[in-house]
Amino acid sequence: MFDVTNLPKNPGCYLFKNKNDKIIYVGKAKNIGKRVRSYVQKKDLDAKTQSLVKRVNFVDYIITDNEVEAFILENTLIKKYQPKYNIDLKDAKSYAYIRLTNEDFPRILIARRKEGNGTFYGPFVSAKERDYVLRFLRKTFMLRTCKKMPKKPCLRYHMALCSAPCAGRITKQEYDKEIEKVKLVLSANAKKLIKQMKKEMNNYAKKSQFEQALKLRNEIAAVERLGERQNMQRQKRHNEDIINYRTKEEKVYLMLFNIYKGTLSNKNEYVFDFNDDFLDEFIIQYYSENPVPKEIIAPKKMSDSIVSFLQTKKGENVKITKPQRGEKKQLLDLVEKNVDITFFAGTGKVKALKTKLNLHETPAVIECFDISHLSGTSTVGSMVQFRTGKPDKSNYRRFKIRTVNRIDDFAAIAEVVRRRYTRLKNEESEFPDLIVVDGGKGQLNFALRELEKLELKIPIISIAKQFEEIYVPGMLHPLRLAKKDKALKFIQEIRDEAHRFAIKYNKLLRKKELIP
Repeated sequence: MFDVTNLPKNPGCYLFKNKNDKIIYVGKAKNIGKRVRSYVQKKDLDAKTQSLVKRVNFVDYIITDNEVEAFILENTLIKKYQPKYNIDLKDAKSYAYIRLTNEDFPRILIARRKEGNGTFYGPFVSAKERDYVLRFLRKTFMLRTCKKMPKKPCLRYHMALCSAPCAGRITKQEYDKEIEKVKLVLSANAKKLIKQMKKEMNNYAKKSQFEQALKLRNEIAAVERLGERQNMQRQKRHNEDIINYRTKEEKVYLMLFNIYKGTLSNKNEYVFDFNDDFLDEFIIQYYSENPVPKEIIAPKKMSDSIVSFLQTKKGENVKITKPQRGEKKQLLDLVEKNVDITFFAGTGKVKALKTKLNLHETPAVIECFDISHLSGTSTVGSMVQFRTGKPDKSNYRRFKIRTVNRIDDFAAIAEVVRRRYTRLKNEESEFPDLIVVDGGKGQLNFALRELEKLELKIPIISIAKQFEEIYVPGMLHPLRLAKKDKALKFIQEIRDEAHRFAIKYNKLLRKKELIP
């Protein structure tokens, strides 16, 4: 089963990947973590979703500022990757636009594509909102809707929904003034209009005409929603890259978003050692192997030599932008938010664990051991590693037990702990800040004895599953934490991951034994 821990609660898109790291499904969510966990928790999944879940090996995600952007981003990613399990969506049309025709007396219409004459506004994610705005504009500014203008006013005129240019009840000059208002609204430049409508709404409220006030409030909300910028799908003619990062404990955590003509097409994550010229070095290495965009948005200015390098590589001018405000600053902040959630989401859990266990150092690196067997056969050990609160699967290890031929979890734990830390000691490699053992006091004592033989002083605890008690060397009684305690939930998360990894290896060995 794929890992569903450490997923953010933010809106955005989640990407299911198979064992070959290929994207097989793209979904959107108001709360990414909650939505992804539902795939594991629900028991009544349809056949197609069950098939999907069986093939998911890893979950990636991209957070957005709001749910509307998640809709846009989902559509973009599906069209780009055409995931197998998005079969019903991969050929879907783009979200609709509102089209303002260029006739003598213009109309506003729904357009699925930017085809034909006129001016296009959008795209609009919500069909309900789009239709409401369309009706609102037609009604407020009394625009014609008929394809061919009749010679006399229709019912819409008598209902005060149309100004009847067909019958000359409004001049072209007067009609054009109304069209200019429509353009301002659709272009998100309707501040004057909104101000006027709010004043009118307040006057209705003072006169206790609440129905009219409510109607205006809904219309204002519709106009204001039109002004919401879609950060993930801006209409641009050139490509951009957005770079942002965090530095912490001599490390740089950097993320780069590729924006292709206004649409987010890819994200890249990097972790490397800090030095004073890290950004220049990154720029040179990255763009030596990747296309240089027309514009790079970054949190700091770049040296003239770097700009010259980029322009030489591209063969034309490259714009380097350090935005202070506006839409580009929002995009820069969004990348920073992705950095924080991707790399530092587990910081709070680690700090809570340090406090509850009274540790001298923050347990940034934690290793956890578990044993799995079937009635004493195919006995295996697992070790998982967490860094800054998140699984580091590149450092997972599995052990086929060599010295134990019976059911003896104590001896099996002793073996895997001895093998693991003997190797790290011989290689002079990094030791963890905390060791967790799945089991009770017995497992803890056997593991601790192996560390003492190796003359290693590493904080170590064990967790017994029956009552979720935590055993700490030197304490007479086990530590019991509240069920909702952040530190306990973190230890359980680590223990459960080690257990899952051990069972997976045990099943693999048994399968191999059955095959002659």
